[in-house]
Amino acid sequence: MKTAQQVLHDVFGYSAFRPGQEEIIELLTAGENVLAVMPTGAGKSICYQIPAVMAAGLTIVVSPLLALMDDQVAALRTNGVDVACIHSGLSREQNVLEWQRVKSGAKLLYLSPERLMTERMLNALAALQPAMFVVDEAHCISKWGASFRPDYEQLSRLPDLFPESVIAGFTATADKATRSDIATKLFRGRGRTIVHGFDRPNLRLTVANKANWKSQLMGFLEDKTGQAGIVYCLSRKFTDEVAMYLKEQGLNAIPYHAGQSAEQRKINQDRFMSEDAVVMIATIAFGMGIDKPDIRYVCHLNLPGSMEAYYQEIGRAGRDGASAETLLLHSLGDMGLRRQFIANEGDEAHRRREHRRLDALLAYCEAAECRRVTLLAYFDEASGPCGNCDNCLSPPVVGNGTVRAQALLSTVRQTGEMFGAGHIIDVLRGVESQKVLERRHQNLATFATGKQWPKDEWMIFARQLVAAGFLGINIQKYGGLELSDRGRALLAGEGSFSYREGGKIRPERKAAKKKSDQPVESGDVSLLSQLKKLRLGLARARNVPAYVVFPDSTLIEMARARPTTLDDMSGISGIGPKKLKEFGPTFLRAITEADSQAADL
Repeated sequence: MKTAQQVLHDVFGYSAFRPGQEEIIELLTAGENVLAVMPTGAGKSICYQIPAVMAAGLTIVVSPLLALMDDQVAALRTNGVDVACIHSGLSREQNVLEWQRVKSGAKLLYLSPERLMTERMLNALAALQPAMFVVDEAHCISKWGASFRPDYEQLSRLPDLFPESVIAGFTATADKATRSDIATKLFRGRGRTIVHGFDRPNLRLTVANKANWKSQLMGFLEDKTGQAGIVYCLSRKFTDEVAMYLKEQGLNAIPYHAGQSAEQRKINQDRFMSEDAVVMIATIAFGMGIDKPDIRYVCHLNLPGSMEAYYQEIGRAGRDGASAETLLLHSLGDMGLRRQFIANEGDEAHRRREHRRLDALLAYCEAAECRRVTLLAYFDEASGPCGNCDNCLSPPVVGNGTVRAQALLSTVRQTGEMFGAGHIIDVLRGVESQKVLERRHQNLATFATGKQWPKDEWMIFARQLVAAGFLGINIQKYGGLELSDRGRALLAGEGSFSYREGGKIRPERKAAKKKSDQPVESGDVSLLSQLKKLRLGLARARNVPAYVVFPDSTLIEMARARPTTLDDMSGISGIGPKKLKEFGPTFLRAITEADSQAADL
């Protein structure tokens, strides 16, 4: 039997494991249950695909999205692995053929949790005695997680139904409580939990106050021409608005949200996965399981729901390990909307958890220290300053805002804790608006005491007071600000308040990329472009995402090395024997023709 190292090379075309992969593969091939927590882009799929190829029996992979299953199956088949997939997106005849694959000895079977946990499927699989069950996006099984899915909870029956099978769970996002819950449900705690870190050092983290999203977004995209990225929005309407605006600016922008038909969403996702330089404008309906390695940026135009959601969403950038950028824009309005959403969810215990998660995200947004330190601390991981976030590259000035905060808190209290930030700031700045005059708020002691600060700076200041827990947003009072116990204590002279002076309205222009960050030398750019066009044509002919043919990293190495024989090409990372046979001659011919044309010039 081949070793894991041999399977890595002979099937997948790679010469070395990424950090953490080999340990997990050894545990699974030894028959031990494993919960693996690995950062996005660490290569989780290899960790269970290699044991599946090596196993004598069938491996069941539970996946949450049909598109993800289809993409992984296409990639495995391109590498010569016998794999089956059964889901509702296939016709009955196709599913019957896929089941015949299973009975004929397929190494893996991909199923949704709903399809797996039917009595008919469970009975059919019991007769086959699967060697292993793999639960992808395993955090969905835990009520402590931010993305709990009731259909996933049924998977907790697996250790009782299949006591002889190895069970593995994989996720990129799970704190201590969530990890413990997953391990209990998947294998009753009888297994190993492996945490290989949450750090993504190739991601640049930037957070800014939202002032004018159009100019801020265009500033962010200014140096990203020709790159693929995702822009997340909170609502369907806003998603369509942003997509239309970017199209008017000449960008290849595609909207994606739950208001579209399933067919339209699939078309849009296929375009994003296959074409270069596409900007996907999407709600959170898009993203889980997206396996496009060359996403170069993720931008949030609204506040995400939690630190877990934020980490997952930015984790879709830079899966190939190359440099990628993130930008999060947020406002007081976003905070109020998020609180309102939570108020309409679940039971009281669930609402408390979600409010705490949102509080942690707000604290991250307002942090004056390194973003990465704050982000990793949330997942119980220590880190030193990264030197690659906005706070490290342009440290904020922190000032003592105690007296100013007391003025704002006093105004909130004097006006009855029922008005939003806009009205409170009008009072502080001495604006004699109709609302101020009707309520005689021009007679308050704090009226016009803060006129030296412009409105946008007051809005940033108020947002920091909310994020720090001195103020709350009362949804029942239409977003009115109200004092917390901590705010009342500060107003009474107990404690102090430090704040970020000024606040960033728009992200700074990025420093020039280091030469090592450039994907190829300047002379190879033209060849790389030709190879990408060739790859796109082959992918479309096979109806698979472009990376299934070859990932960007393989094409970049190909453009640098310029192989002249198939033997030369076989040494390039990501080219296994089956891909070499199927695609090698075509790409070799393209490289030879490009070199010949260059020589004639």
